[in-house]
Amino acid sequence: MLLSRVADVSREVAAASARSRKIALLAELFREADARDAPIVIPYLAGRLPQGRLGVGWKTLSRPVEPAARPGLTVREVDARLTELGTLSGPGSQAERARVVGELMGAATADEQRFLLGLITGEVRQGALDAVAIEGLAQATGAGAAEVRRAVMLAGSLQAVAEALLADGPPALDRFRLTVGRPVLPMLAQTAASVAEAVGRLGACAVEEKLDGIRVQVHRDGTDVRVYTRTLDEITDRLPEVTSAALGLAGERFVLDGEVLSFDAEGRPRSFQETAGRVGSRVDVATAAESVPVSPVFFDALSVDGHDLLDLPFAERHAELARLVPEPMRVRRTLAAGADDAAPAEDFLAGTLRRGHEGVVVKALDAPYSAGRRGASWLKVKPVHTLDLVVLAVEWGHGRRTGKLSNLHLGARRADGSYAMLGKTFKGMTDAMLAWQTERLQRIAVQDDGWVVTVRPELVVEIAYDGLQRSSRYPAGVTLRFARVVRYREDKRPEEADTVETLLAAHPEVRP
Repeated sequence: MLLSRVADVSREVAAASARSRKIALLAELFREADARDAPIVIPYLAGRLPQGRLGVGWKTLSRPVEPAARPGLTVREVDARLTELGTLSGPGSQAERARVVGELMGAATADEQRFLLGLITGEVRQGALDAVAIEGLAQATGAGAAEVRRAVMLAGSLQAVAEALLADGPPALDRFRLTVGRPVLPMLAQTAASVAEAVGRLGACAVEEKLDGIRVQVHRDGTDVRVYTRTLDEITDRLPEVTSAALGLAGERFVLDGEVLSFDAEGRPRSFQETAGRVGSRVDVATAAESVPVSPVFFDALSVDGHDLLDLPFAERHAELARLVPEPMRVRRTLAAGADDAAPAEDFLAGTLRRGHEGVVVKALDAPYSAGRRGASWLKVKPVHTLDLVVLAVEWGHGRRTGKLSNLHLGARRADGSYAMLGKTFKGMTDAMLAWQTERLQRIAVQDDGWVVTVRPELVVEIAYDGLQRSSRYPAGVTLRFARVVRYREDKRPEEADTVETLLAAHPEVRP
């Protein structure tokens, strides 16, 4: 399949407002696609690279290259060149990257160049596209959408299911079953504004601690234990404590869902970054486990004794979990009967926050496990942190944001009157906001290198964020986690913006 076809459909899908139109566009594309193209086409449409980050900087990408007159690049050719880029390292690699990028861009038309730039820089993001792609695959192949969705859930990969479905049709879906040793995509939670709202929406429910750790799925088959992340990467060898804990349970064959986190001497959770750093450590695991030990905390059972529990109500799955896992290794919880029983749930949230956790997840007792979906039967509630920060610069967008100033560089005030950059965000912006800030920020621009527009530090923006983490990339030694725009505060002067000192005081656990 030609890259130009994928780029055209990506643009059309981004421009389409009706879900039915998006599905129809994708279905038409899948009818044309070769099965071997599916593992490339699907992530490209969602704005992802199968290779992940390539280590290619803007200096390399911004060099002008004469575009090809006619489209000729196939997605498999592009994938091969990007894979080559991702393997380059060591002396001379920068020049070699520039050569490979130049050859790739020279073989691409102007439209394809824009699409490739967006892919490599991460600006062609269409986060909800996987759900639409499932519907498009079903429509293209005559399979049931529910059956495709379940196969994706059990395979842990939309690309794998798409490849099989396009090659062999609907009968291929029978290959995808819950199997101990093969991870499935985790069920995710939507957001509710308050515990009362969540309990009111769900009725009879469990209210559980929301742990700020690393999501894990633990598979045991006899003496064989495998541990997977939420992205289905295997990390068994990094977490010997989790293997030991799983082998200590009474069951011989199971799949459990939970988190791992590290606790301090007082039993309070350490910062997310400490846990993440430990889980990410691949060298000298024994020393890492001694200095930052982690503990698994389980909250769901997907399979026990060879029985698939996914379709059972949560109350029954939890009963199986409680039979298998001792209470100290299970997440704390309380039960609520419904909207008239929200007060104990509110008290539970307050206690959870005092214990150092980030909030609660409210779960309907009658709901099945909707793996891979952000289901409405799990609702997360946590306090939202906000800051008033100053816009220091902004980046030109790509894809559907081409021609718009998109990615904001955010700064907090220092004691000397200067500003320390805390990170970037392009999230939370409406089309109207994008249009407004493009016009407004250009009026206070002091430099534009074609990628980053530096502005006078005059405009204050309210930012919501989930927390801080340490970062050597930024001058204050910290960066914002999951920052998104709430609104612009033209009623505030930059000298009224929040300070680095105020921010660090609110998050002593990550003070550099």
